[in-house]
Amino acid sequence: MEGKQTIMRRSALAAVAAIGSASLLLAGCSKADDNKDTPKAAGANVATKSVVNASDKKGGTVTYEMSDVPDSFDPGNTYYAYMYNFSRLYARPLMTFEPAPGSKGNTLVPDLAASKGASSDGGKTWTYKLRSGLKYQDGTPITSKDVKYAVERSNFARDVLSLGPNYFQQYMKDGDKYKGPYKDKSAKGLSSIETPDATTIVFHLNRAFQEFDYLVATPETAPVPQSKDDGVDYVKHIVSSGSYQFQSYQDGKQAVLVPNKNWDPKTDPLRKQLASKIVVNLKVNPDTIDKDLQSGDATVDLGGTGVQASTQADLLNSADGKASTDNAYGGRLVYAAINTKLKPFDNVACRKAVEYAIDKVSVQTAMGGPIRGDIASTVLPPDITGYQKADAYATPGNKGDVAKAKDQLKACGQKTINTNITARSDRPGEVDAATAIINSLKKVGINATLKQYPAGKYFTDYAGVPKFTEKQNIGLMMMQWGADWPSGYGFLQQILNSKAISQSGNTALSQYTNKKVDGLLAQAIAEPDTAKRNALYAQIDKQAMDDAVLVPLTYFKVLLYRSPYATNVVSTAAFSGQYDYLNLGTTKK
Repeated sequence: MEGKQTIMRRSALAAVAAIGSASLLLAGCSKADDNKDTPKAAGANVATKSVVNASDKKGGTVTYEMSDVPDSFDPGNTYYAYMYNFSRLYARPLMTFEPAPGSKGNTLVPDLAASKGASSDGGKTWTYKLRSGLKYQDGTPITSKDVKYAVERSNFARDVLSLGPNYFQQYMKDGDKYKGPYKDKSAKGLSSIETPDATTIVFHLNRAFQEFDYLVATPETAPVPQSKDDGVDYVKHIVSSGSYQFQSYQDGKQAVLVPNKNWDPKTDPLRKQLASKIVVNLKVNPDTIDKDLQSGDATVDLGGTGVQASTQADLLNSADGKASTDNAYGGRLVYAAINTKLKPFDNVACRKAVEYAIDKVSVQTAMGGPIRGDIASTVLPPDITGYQKADAYATPGNKGDVAKAKDQLKACGQKTINTNITARSDRPGEVDAATAIINSLKKVGINATLKQYPAGKYFTDYAGVPKFTEKQNIGLMMMQWGADWPSGYGFLQQILNSKAISQSGNTALSQYTNKKVDGLLAQAIAEPDTAKRNALYAQIDKQAMDDAVLVPLTYFKVLLYRSPYATNVVSTAAFSGQYDYLNLGTTKK
């Protein structure tokens, strides 16, 4: 999922030293409930290994800040990792991830469901039972029909809600025939999702899907009462099934959440409902976010993108500052997608010219150095199952190979290429990385012009709209991608499967169309043997690199500042190394 992929900050050459375990400065961790003085930092990377400032104390305001706006707060119309994380406060999916540090955070646990799914028919049928006593914020009961409707609206009405993934549309039996709840007014809805009673939901798939428990952990399974849904405007009055509900929502400015009085902790072993209020401030200057985090005026950066380069340098050059940071992998790849449908990049030799031309060290430096990610050479990051070390386009010192790039350019019948490259305007590091790529390409005769677009509309209006990229001669698009769930399929499906290409909100930016890859993905997800499934993921990775559909740049790492006032702070691999937002509290009143 795009985190979306969540990104980097302006370069700071002084801040490229990695934080290692030796830098743990266990500086006398203060009591979580003591607000008399600024609490001392717990130590570098502590939140990647344990819960920092564990507390059950209620009260205070947890404040989130973000430099732009989310794609949507609607749980059925979002595809950012931070929104998958945050939306669980008001939208409970069937399954979710355990609030635990590091890779332990990838552990699946039941949420709205009482237990994991019961599989039958070789993995083609999955049955879930809901917990008893579940209620919406207005006190009405949550039923299995509400879960069914949530899946229908989020996956089968792409002309209305286009921002989330469409896995269910691809994998439900007869999913290609169902027109969605806004066009199909019948009470039956999609016949392959059955609700035999108010607490049972049965999914009938068109093929085996061995990782289905991961799929129902997406917010698309969070219940939505059909009578309250009005399509794209549902975001203005979301009905909560979680521990918090919306008190107010100002589009592009602010959202305020307060405790849901009809949330019952007896039905929810995961949430604590600690804060008296949750405030989300949008379009805040990135430097201001860093300052607010350090002063205690903000609790967490909603986007989870990490600190600015200037802040990074200050923190890493200070023992106390370093002790307040967490540097984590997040199963992410930073890359440049190559538009395979745009001439001359429809020729694989032209794409290979780009692969060889780019100086990846300059890109890594532009994004903040090794502390922000190791240089990449594969589609799958090392912390995703199916990864196999490889480098199809190795260059001396990872600094590019002008001669090989020019040879490929000649092979595709071009002396020069004129194209455009996109980056998100509110993400300085991404802009800097794109600029470094432009400088590399120029050396081999590829002239790229930078086009900047806001992150909030990057996929809906610009890079994620194939007709727009064609019209604007956009051959390259900056991208960061993280696994929808921690497996090769969860990473590869939405960026390499041709069936994932959509006309708006598209994340398969390369528009890669390869029947062999489509078939291998289908074969992999149906394979019950884990080792064989992982081998297929590695094969898909190799094929995509042979076809040069994207340029891997770095295996992303995030450098987060941990507020000394925040409680229950834990960096989780489930959400790209971000802090788990489910139970964050504060000692500030």
